[in-house]
Amino acid sequence: MPRIATHTPAPESHAIAAARSFTFQTMHKWGVTDRADDIAAVVTELLTNAIRHALPQAQHATGTLSPWPIKVGLLHPGSHVICAIADPSTELPELREPDWQDESGRGLLVVSSLSDHWGCSAAPDEQGKVVWGAFATAARPY
Repeated sequence: MPRIATHTPAPESHAIAAARSFTFQTMHKWGVTDRADDIAAVVTELLTNAIRHALPQAQHATGTLSPWPIKVGLLHPGSHVICAIADPSTELPELREPDWQDESGRGLLVVSSLSDHWGCSAAPDEQGKVVWGAFATAARPY
């Protein structure tokens, strides 16, 4: 059976730190020490994007949202760990090359460089999207 861990960050200023802590604790519990830093960095970037971009877009589109509609998921089915962030926006993330003076816009470049694969799909309920990163790892769940 694959290992699965989920986390719903609280709508507070320390949500990203809590998600990083959750990720490190889960990777330690699963024995995934070879890629824990990369996985935590990608969770940080994807959660930051969801908070900064997806929440305002979804709220503007619908007018209302549940109090905190963002979820963090970790999956260890075998030779990979997959981290996924679900958010309420249907707007797809765009990998772009920011100008060297831009103060933001590099998050997906970080995701792309640290993960072995990454992508985006519609949420299972078609109410938003899931952005994910996959990481080959030496640790096996069995």
